[in-house]
Amino acid sequence: MASRLGDQTARLQGRVTLNPMYHIDPIGTLLFPAMVIFGPLIGFGLPFMLVGWAKPTPVITRNFRKIVRDDNLVTLAGPVSNLLLATAATVVLLAFARLNPDGPVVALQSFLVAVGGQSAGAANPVAVLASLAIVINLSLLFFNLLPIPPLDGSRVVRNLLPYNAMLTYDRIGGWISYLLMIFVGGYVLRLAVSPLLNFVFHLLLRMQPMQMQIQ
Repeated sequence: MASRLGDQTARLQGRVTLNPMYHIDPIGTLLFPAMVIFGPLIGFGLPFMLVGWAKPTPVITRNFRKIVRDDNLVTLAGPVSNLLLATAATVVLLAFARLNPDGPVVALQSFLVAVGGQSAGAANPVAVLASLAIVINLSLLFFNLLPIPPLDGSRVVRNLLPYNAMLTYDRIGGWISYLLMIFVGGYVLRLAVSPLLNFVFHLLLRMQPMQMQIQ
């Protein structure tokens, strides 16, 4: 999106690629996940779920023709891609349920595995992968829209603020941002994602054989 709007910084640095090697962050991609995964094996555990991050994509807003508008478009490109991926994964899951023998039952079981509500049972790897894509992309969609620096939502909010308020807003960072992401972010995610996951669940439930719906 930034490239289309006039900023070629990421392209010139080789970052417009699906090759993960160009996006690896030494701490966020390698060190932190390794500590969470292997820490318990060598005697120390970290009180975190398994998370990670890539290197930030470089964007120089002065290269845009309309700075505020184009900055917002670049910012929203990520969440929109998450929405499209979640929608595509939902279509794949519903198609799996429709086209396979015992598909509705297996798709529902797989979805429950992905959301953590049930053991493997009759789960299918393809249906589980589609279900995980729904859960992960919906979570990323709403998480990145939080107006907490340096998340995407903070860029949109920043562009709407008067100059003095923007300067104050820019001072939010460090441990304050992390605390807000952990405590506020987790609460907001549950409120935002749960209704959409329930919607997918009821779509799958309506596809079940009549005797299962009665049960």
